[in-house]
Amino acid sequence: MVPGDTLWYIVYQTSQPLFSNMKAVLQKSFGAADTLYVGEQSTPTPGPGQVLVRVVTTSVNRPDIIQREGNYPPPKGDSEVLGLEVAGIIEEVGEGVDEWTPGDRVMGLVGGGAYAEYALAWASHLMPVPEAMSWAEAACVCETYITAHLNLFQFPGIENGQSILLHGGGGGVNTAAIQLCQALVPKSPVYVTASKHKLERVIALGATHVIDYRAQEFSEVIKELTGGKGVDVILDHIGAAYLASNLKSLSINGVLVLIGVMGGVKAELNLAQLMVRRQKIAGSVLRPRPREEKGQIIARFAADVMDLLKDRQIVPLVHEIFPLEEVSEAHQLMEASGHFGKIVLQ
Repeated sequence: MVPGDTLWYIVYQTSQPLFSNMKAVLQKSFGAADTLYVGEQSTPTPGPGQVLVRVVTTSVNRPDIIQREGNYPPPKGDSEVLGLEVAGIIEEVGEGVDEWTPGDRVMGLVGGGAYAEYALAWASHLMPVPEAMSWAEAACVCETYITAHLNLFQFPGIENGQSILLHGGGGGVNTAAIQLCQALVPKSPVYVTASKHKLERVIALGATHVIDYRAQEFSEVIKELTGGKGVDVILDHIGAAYLASNLKSLSINGVLVLIGVMGGVKAELNLAQLMVRRQKIAGSVLRPRPREEKGQIIARFAADVMDLLKDRQIVPLVHEIFPLEEVSEAHQLMEASGHFGKIVLQ
């Protein structure tokens, strides 16, 4: 156990799960947070290349909300239970898995199923939990930090000194991106949009400048801060509502990376401006990528960031921990955008 970690776990070194059924978050119907409840379903069995993880913690992510509403089905073959990342103990390994053994502490990405006592994961999608990391912190790493790393450092591949605009204030991907930029490209100015009550915390986390998006037009602020040049990279989860302002904020040869569409999916685009300024727009999602590609993404992240997590140069931000039975309350907090960092389920 990590000193001060209030979460507990038990390691069962057996060839089969102790119980044929497990607790899991189920859903009466697509809809609001109150459609979620804790029930029982069969404990899954790992196939070739898979492991069974006894889940100690998981986290709430924005795609969970969208799936709960019926708009983001899991990839074919993955569990329909919510939850995209796990932190826990390996219970059983499937055929062909030799890099993990029962009892190993792991954290990783799953296509679904993390809101449960047990979850299946591909062996190549897991990483070891550092000794100094709590279970709550481990639940915060994979979905948001890997997403931020993928869409800033794997593509477009930020160089130290390039400028970055991040939207989303205290959300999980945004706070992870700020920390990664501080550690990996310390000479890069990082501009962030946030709500008024999160401005000070975003600055304290390491942002160069924070823009109150309700009180200011961020493209005008970026123009002033950059002397009219604009920023080199924008990471955006809003979509249509921000498209025009994003392109105004983007430099010549700049890249806009879209990872969400909370502000709509359709907008007009000035193609002439895009051509003249040689700007690029890239869309990116992580969950439905092929297994091999996702394994490569995770391996690249681990090579760049795991030592920083081990040494606690980067510490995942835990906003609040909920027991699994309070999953509806955790979703309501996510929807209210009242969190700073990650919301954890144990």
